[in-house]
Amino acid sequence: MEQRYATSPDQLPGLTTDELRERFLIEQVFVPGQVTAVYTHHDRIVLGGAVPAGQRLSLPTFPELRAEYFLANRELGIVNVGGPGRVTADGEVYELTPGACLYLGRGTREVVFEDAGDGGAQLYLFSAPAHTTYPNRLALPEDGTVRELGDQATSNRRTLTQYIHENGIQSCQVVMGITRLHPGSMWNTMPAHTHDRRTECYLYVDVPADARVIHLMGEPTETRHLVVADRQAVISPSWSLHSGVGTAAYSFVWAMAGENKSFDDMDAVPPTALR
Repeated sequence: MEQRYATSPDQLPGLTTDELRERFLIEQVFVPGQVTAVYTHHDRIVLGGAVPAGQRLSLPTFPELRAEYFLANRELGIVNVGGPGRVTADGEVYELTPGACLYLGRGTREVVFEDAGDGGAQLYLFSAPAHTTYPNRLALPEDGTVRELGDQATSNRRTLTQYIHENGIQSCQVVMGITRLHPGSMWNTMPAHTHDRRTECYLYVDVPADARVIHLMGEPTETRHLVVADRQAVISPSWSLHSGVGTAAYSFVWAMAGENKSFDDMDAVPPTALR
């Protein structure tokens, strides 16, 4: 498990491009035959990926958690961004089609990842501390709450599907879903916003091999950027705005943890206020 320590906004202006990437960008989330994990001290989130590649992979009990098993004190959201997959949690089998989301609550002891059908599963993992137990629950792509946002005239028309949220799958603090930009749209979340009560992480997917996403971060009056490729993840601290523009349309898995679960608890930043 890789450790990423918390940062403050006054550190940002002095960071080089490489230092920014080392702190906030996870370049390799998915490794065939492995479970990867990055522990960020921003809201004590764990990000990772599981790629069965024809094997059965167990969710490890990383020593850094100081726990009997991974979900002894945590909850976990899983989104499948690859081919058909299967997750077995304490003997219960869940079939994850591409785009499906599975929530596993605190107290789930044994978690196993594997391919299903034609295989090729890539399971994105997002975990946060939990103070109580909510039931394990699977949501297929058609089960989410859909919100249509943006406008083609401003190049930010997008379809947002909420899975784990206050009116959907219940959790202690995890909020999770997928946003897909429509063809011809490049911006996500513009005007930009912050929410000082939650850390948000992005996994960018469906980014063409010859394309990149320019992910904006930092305080509104002191912005920086990360250049992000397909299936790379960004840690966006609570003090940072998060917005991005691609050289082609793309999708992203968004996930948050922190003070509350209200999706609309955000502070908008108009483009004219950015620097």
